[in-house]
Amino acid sequence: MFAICFLAFSDMYDMDEETALKISSSFGGGMGRLREVCGAVTGMFMVAGMIYGYADPDDREGKKNHYERIQQLAKEFEKENGNLICRNLLGLEEKRQSPVPEPRTKEYYRKRPCSQLVRNAAEIMAQFIANQNSI
Repeated sequence: MFAICFLAFSDMYDMDEETALKISSSFGGGMGRLREVCGAVTGMFMVAGMIYGYADPDDREGKKNHYERIQQLAKEFEKENGNLICRNLLGLEEKRQSPVPEPRTKEYYRKRPCSQLVRNAAEIMAQFIANQNSI
């Protein structure tokens, strides 16, 4: 599901759907069910990297500018959702869980805010792009 945030913007850069899904397939469950940074947030950061990222590791100014963007996006997501960390967003105590994903049933989706988090991350990214383009 979290790959969808990245996938939603990948066509802007001629990336095919399968490649976008494979690149972002590790994000679910807060990085492979480690319950760390929410995959929707990571997908949003990847989109920012595709659009605004730097290629030269010695480009200190480009790196600074990009990190400022990432921190701005993170701050907006955290303001709207209360946290960036998967386990906190889900109200879980445990940091790591089994690598086996739970079956995706109606009940599973009813108790998880994941689809709303993905939607919110995509909206934040779209608004960020629109604001950058209007400058």
